[in-house]
Amino acid sequence: MSTQSLQQQQSTLGQYLRDPEHFAPPAEMDPARAQVYRDLVFANLSSLLSGTFPVLIRILGDEQWRSLVRIFLRDYRARTPKFGEIAQEFVEFLASGPQPLSDGPWPPFMVELAHYEWVEMALQQSDAEPLAAGGAGSLLDRPLHVSPLAWPLAYAWPVQRLGPDYQPDAAAAQPTLLLVRRAQDWSVKFSELSPLAWRLLQRIGEFPELTGLAQLQGLAAEAGTVGSTAFLEGGSALLRQMQEEGVIGVI
Repeated sequence: MSTQSLQQQQSTLGQYLRDPEHFAPPAEMDPARAQVYRDLVFANLSSLLSGTFPVLIRILGDEQWRSLVRIFLRDYRARTPKFGEIAQEFVEFLASGPQPLSDGPWPPFMVELAHYEWVEMALQQSDAEPLAAGGAGSLLDRPLHVSPLAWPLAYAWPVQRLGPDYQPDAAAAQPTLLLVRRAQDWSVKFSELSPLAWRLLQRIGEFPELTGLAQLQGLAAEAGTVGSTAFLEGGSALLRQMQEEGVIGVI
């Protein structure tokens, strides 16, 4: 068998495995065996993804979920050889707005829900190190940084409440602000953030050279409460709480 014919067979088989509705298996291959490969590839991909997106699957139902996996398998070309990163590429595929998903009965919140569910797996698998303990007494005097294991997130949809019994038709008037973090026991914890707490974490990333006190003063200026002792006291308490939870640390 020539190299060219082998490459042609591999290409034909790949097209069939990705899109069996429009492509036939190689002529030299036993159809029954080709179907076994086809079913195995699809089942393995579906199983690989299903553990990451349980809420999305319950909302879509088995038939629509299978259709979504089939579209992903057919249209996407993964850039990673690592099974653990396929779910991230699945989320990126959904976020890219592929044409097959522009029409049809797909939930308008599907992309954000998929991302929200993926975050838990991403943090559990992260190789990032937690912040060193201590430094609570220096929170106001030294620059701060946010732990790589604490992610402040903003969504247009209330992703933490979505489920088969709650599927709103329109996004909320205000964004859903969340903090997702990996605790010392490797469990992933989700909590809602106030707009000021979310903005504080965002500011720490934007202005890493500022001390904790300067961050609170800048936040007060944005909130229109310059000179408010109560605001600074509340902000200081928030910094201490975040430091105790490993969300922020001093540089």
